Amino acid sequence: MIVLLAGVSGSGKTTVGRLLAGRLGWTFADGDSFHSAANVARMRAGQPLTDEDRWPWLGAIAAWMDERIAAGQPAVVACSALRRAYRAVLLDGRPAARMVFLQVSRDQDAGRLTGRRGHFFPAELLDSQYAALEMPQDSERILVLNAQGRPDGVVADIVVALGLAGGPAGRTGRAG
Repeated sequence: MIVLLAGVSGSGKTTVGRLLAGRLGWTFADGDSFHSAANVARMRAGQPLTDEDRWPWLGAIAAWMDERIAAGQPAVVACSALRRAYRAVLLDGRPAARMVFLQVSRDQDAGRLTGRRGHFFPAELLDSQYAALEMPQDSERILVLNAQGRPDGVVADIVVALGLAGGPAGRTGRAG
């Protein structure tokens, strides 16, 4: 299984993703690491990405997922996946992939971004994230989860919701 953690910047994808992967003993990848240098430079300069900027990035994440799936290696990957078309690129034809969309209030999100240090995505781009956002619909196979609580609680909610068993050390074998 591949678990994709989606949501706007600052929703907790990386924090929750690392904790979830650690609990399960799975590989973790941060979608930010798949961005081109040009994309990072644009965001650092306060310029929102366009669809054209995002397609190669999404393709790289999808290829990484395919490698894990082909090797039978469960993994967790964080990726904003704000639009339905982006989610389709990542989920369509990949029954081993499950997406969890982390939802936080706009105020909490703004506070997280303002307090974040050393990241290329400035808080000033938050409006562009919400402008691009198409919330998952019931027709999509996506778990929408309130992520306003503590990250370890969010991880526990994901483990239960996706049926990922965890032993005392929080490690599992393959799931689903």
